Amino acid sequence: MRIYNDKEKAIAAVKEDGGRLQYASYELRNDKEVVLAAVKQDGLALFFASDDLKNNKDVVLAAVKQEGFALQRASYELKNNKDVVLAAVKQEGFALEYASDDLRNDKEVVLAAVKERGSALQYASDDLRNNKEVVLAAVNQNGWALRYASEELQESLRRFNNDNI
Repeated sequence: MRIYNDKEKAIAAVKEDGGRLQYASYELRNDKEVVLAAVKQDGLALFFASDDLKNNKDVVLAAVKQEGFALQRASYELKNNKDVVLAAVKQEGFALEYASDDLRNDKEVVLAAVKERGSALQYASDDLRNNKEVVLAAVNQNGWALRYASEELQESLRRFNNDNI
């Protein structure tokens, strides 16, 4: 494959296919303008960005708004940034898997994730997998999400169903 060293050619290439960022020189993979063009076309192009830009909030936000799974390649600091993680889980609930432990225990973040993808409940903290509001939101989105609720909540639902049969 061709290595792009010319910024204008690289921008044109990544606007057509963000994944072409992998063929750009290191200098261009560290250029905010080039990387922004790539991640706006394909959020997963963040995988090919420099470490510095994986820690740039503007770049990572653009990536996760396009593809929530791009959160996987964000810096640790941005995996702990509520704005970035909320944008990611609103686009793809399963991105919760890559959020920091603190944000997996943040009710607002987890609710956003399970409303988008009920089974994202599996990545929530134990406390929130035992939270009736969170579990109900997950189950409303996908009934199978109940299997990720705490044992305590599952048991109380079984008792409720048995008492009401």
